[in-house]
Amino acid sequence: MKVLSQEVEKLMKERFGKDSVIALATIDNNLPHVRYVDAYYENGAFYIITYALSNKMKHIKDNPVVAIAGEWFTAHGKGINLGYFGKTENQKIAEKLKIAFAGWIDNGHNNFDDENTIILCVELTDGLLLSNGKGYEI
Repeated sequence: MKVLSQEVEKLMKERFGKDSVIALATIDNNLPHVRYVDAYYENGAFYIITYALSNKMKHIKDNPVVAIAGEWFTAHGKGINLGYFGKTENQKIAEKLKIAFAGWIDNGHNNFDDENTIILCVELTDGLLLSNGKGYEI
């Protein structure tokens, strides 16, 4: 996972360390596909609750290179399927996602009994964060 400077990590956590809407782009048959997703950031990665059989996950399985964009931020990363939301290995991040997404997580959109409800991790590889007139490379 990409290790960011303390200053950049602080800015990223302030901006995206909560329920944040970002654009996520994948590639399929040399065509870009972009959609908005709810994401949570920590330690060089964004975490997204999604469905394993979705088009985005099919694209990522074939090509894990993704692009993301958010408020004054753009980056590339590697999409990693962490598997079922409820599995033991995901317990720590799942608890953080429950808190971050508390406003909507139990609105019926997600089925946490379905093992196809997964966590997508986007590990950042490079990017640019703009803040207060400064540019920070990721």
